[in-house]
Amino acid sequence: MDSKIRILLLTLTLLFQLNCNEVVQEEARLTTAPEVPPVIERNNEAKVIINLETVEQVGKLSNGVEYTFWTFGGTVPGPMIRVREGDEVEFHLKNHPSSKMPHNIDLHAVTGPGGGAASSLTVPGRSSKFSFKAINPGLFIYHCATAPVGMHIANGMYGLIYVQPKEALKKADKEYYVLQSEFYTIGKHGAPGLQGFNMEKAISENPDYIVFNGSVGALTEEKAITANVGETIRLFVGNGGPNLISSFHVIGEVFDHVYTEAGTEANQKNVQTTLIPAGGATIVEFKVEVPGTYILVDHSIFRAFNKGALGMLKVSGATNTQIYSGKQGETVYLPEGGAIQKMKSDTKEEPRPKTKEEKIADGSRVFNAVCSACHMKDGKGLPGTFPPLAKSDYLNADKARAIKILKNGLSGEIKVNGIKYNNVMPHLELSDDDIANVLTYLYNSWDNKGYEISSEEVKRN
Repeated sequence: MDSKIRILLLTLTLLFQLNCNEVVQEEARLTTAPEVPPVIERNNEAKVIINLETVEQVGKLSNGVEYTFWTFGGTVPGPMIRVREGDEVEFHLKNHPSSKMPHNIDLHAVTGPGGGAASSLTVPGRSSKFSFKAINPGLFIYHCATAPVGMHIANGMYGLIYVQPKEALKKADKEYYVLQSEFYTIGKHGAPGLQGFNMEKAISENPDYIVFNGSVGALTEEKAITANVGETIRLFVGNGGPNLISSFHVIGEVFDHVYTEAGTEANQKNVQTTLIPAGGATIVEFKVEVPGTYILVDHSIFRAFNKGALGMLKVSGATNTQIYSGKQGETVYLPEGGAIQKMKSDTKEEPRPKTKEEKIADGSRVFNAVCSACHMKDGKGLPGTFPPLAKSDYLNADKARAIKILKNGLSGEIKVNGIKYNNVMPHLELSDDDIANVLTYLYNSWDNKGYEISSEEVKRN
C-alpha cells in the first residue's frame, strides 16, 4: 500500500477515535414539582452542568398563612434533577444577594465529604462550584446542610435528584414528583398571618403542618396530578423531614411495584403502604383501572386530615364495574382542621442555678445544645458567616443589647472585631433563666469581661 494512503488512513482512524472519546456536555433541565425531568435517551456518559440558586422568600403555607421559606430555585421542594449513571456532574450553587443566610447543598447521590456540602458553603451574593461522578443510580434527597442544619431543612431546603440507571426503567405513561415535609410555626396550625420558625417544636418533633410539595393544598383540586384509565403511573416520592417517617399510601390503589427506599430493584409487589425515612425516598408504580379521585396521604392519618399531608390523583376514563362499582366522589376527604385535645400530666422543674459557678455550668449546657453549631465549640465562629463570641468587642460592649438579641433574634449588618456580618440569628425561644445562664457562661469564657447576668435583668430588657 502506498505510504501516503497509509498515512491518510491512520489520520482518519485517529480522528474517529478522538470523536468517539469526546464527552458530550449538556445543562440539566430542572423541573418544579410535580413535574419530572424527561427520561435521558442517550446511551453514553456526559458532562452535565447544574445551576441552582438559593433564595429566601415569603410564600403561602396554607390559606391565610404565610411563611418565609428558604428555597432551592425559589420553590419548595426544590427542583427535581435528573442525570444518568456515570455522568460527570459540574454543580454551580449560587446564593442570591438578598439572602440573609449562607447555604450549601448535601446531595445524597454524592460520594464524598458532606455529599458536596463541604465544598459548597456559599454566602449571599457568591457562588460555589464542585464536581462529582454519579456512581450510584437511584433516587436521592438533597438538602441544605448549613448549621443549624435542621432549621435550614425545616424552612424548605430540600429536593430530589434521580440518577437514572444505565438501563432505564420500563417506560411509564405518567411520572410525578412528590415530596413530603414538615413545618414548625410560632402560631398553632391555622394561625393567620406571617409565621416564623419555632425551634422548640422542631426539637420536640411536633410539627404544625405536614405537607406534600411545600404547602397545604399543593396537590389538591386544580393542582391535582392526573391520569387516564389504563395508564401506568410512576411516583418519585421523597421525604425531606426533617424529623418524621412517612407512611405513604394512595387511598384506592395498590402499588404494583415498590423500589424500597428508592433503590434500583423493584423488590416488592402489591404493596398497600410503604415507609419513607426522613432524608429518604421511594419509587412506586401502579396502573389505574377505574376513574375517580385517589387520595395521597401519610397514613399516620392525623397528619393527613389535620396537618395537611394530603394530595389528589384524578383519573379520567370509562368505568369498569367488574373492578369497582359504587358511589364515587371528591368531597369525602376534606381536612378536619388542627383542633388538639390535651391531657394533664405531672411535671417536675429542675432547681434553678443560684451561684455564678452554677450559672456558668448551666450556661455551658445551653451553649453546647443551642449555640455551638453556628458559633463553634471554641466560640470563634466562622469568619464572614457566623460572628465570634470569644474576645468579642460586640458582645462585651453592651450587656442589654446581648440580652435583647437572645430574646428577639437579630438581622442586619453588624461589625464584630472589625469584620462585617449580615446574616440572621433566629429567635431561639430560650427561657429567661437560660438566657441569663448562657450569657453568664459567655462572659466568663474566652477572655470576655466576666459579667454575671441575672434572670431579673433579662426580664427588664
